[in-house]
Amino acid sequence: MKKIHQTAIVSDDAEIADGVEIGPYAIIGPEVKIGENTYIGPHCVIEFSKIGRNNRFVTSCFIGTPPQDYKYSNEKTYVEIGDNNIIREGASIHRGTPNGHKLTKLGSGCFIMSNSHIGHDCVVGDNVIMVNASGLAGHCTVENNAVISGLSGVHQFTRIGSYVMLSGGSMVSQDIIPYVIAQGDRAKPVGLNMVGLKRAGFSAYSIKSIKYAFNIIFRSGLPLEDALKKLEDEKISSEVDHIVEFIKGSKRGISRPKRTDNE
Repeated sequence: MKKIHQTAIVSDDAEIADGVEIGPYAIIGPEVKIGENTYIGPHCVIEFSKIGRNNRFVTSCFIGTPPQDYKYSNEKTYVEIGDNNIIREGASIHRGTPNGHKLTKLGSGCFIMSNSHIGHDCVVGDNVIMVNASGLAGHCTVENNAVISGLSGVHQFTRIGSYVMLSGGSMVSQDIIPYVIAQGDRAKPVGLNMVGLKRAGFSAYSIKSIKYAFNIIFRSGLPLEDALKKLEDEKISSEVDHIVEFIKGSKRGISRPKRTDNE
């Protein structure tokens, strides 16, 4: 059964599955589909969104509202959200734009904390954590299992690799390769996310191969193209293959560690 508070406003064309609870003063607008056992807390506004199962929108979340884009002229675009996500107070996820994917996408198992923002046309993977007041500008990509710490900002069209730990207050203007910790204004990698990799069950060999790839790319003195070819030819591990493909797909360029005195 559905549980919809008497003060909530629900569009006639909304599809509300069994087990959904909609709290006081929530507004469910047009073209919304909400999966089983999802909770929509007080004062949430949701429109033009497809939402999976077992999600929790705590309160005052804004989902599928218009993108913050001067070129947007009320075209029909959407948000898609997977299963088992927690969206906390004041978080916002804007729908896509006609010039982008026409879709903003959030995966499953994510934790989007208070006042965080996912801009239009972003693609966010599974098990991503965005800490309080972190923000993704439009067209960003965040791969699975990344952590975007509090008060961090990510420039439009920038990508964050899988298992990245982005430190608090970071400002990201270039792609951050997978498996690293990055920090700072114009954030740069400062090392591997060793704690995150070990907690996730990466083998000692996989971690060693990631470290090797990091050194070849950033410390060997090889031009980037040559470093990537060397790693491709050596066929070390799937993790290294992922790093190589991530870099080859970069359009904004990758962020590099600060140079040391002996470089």
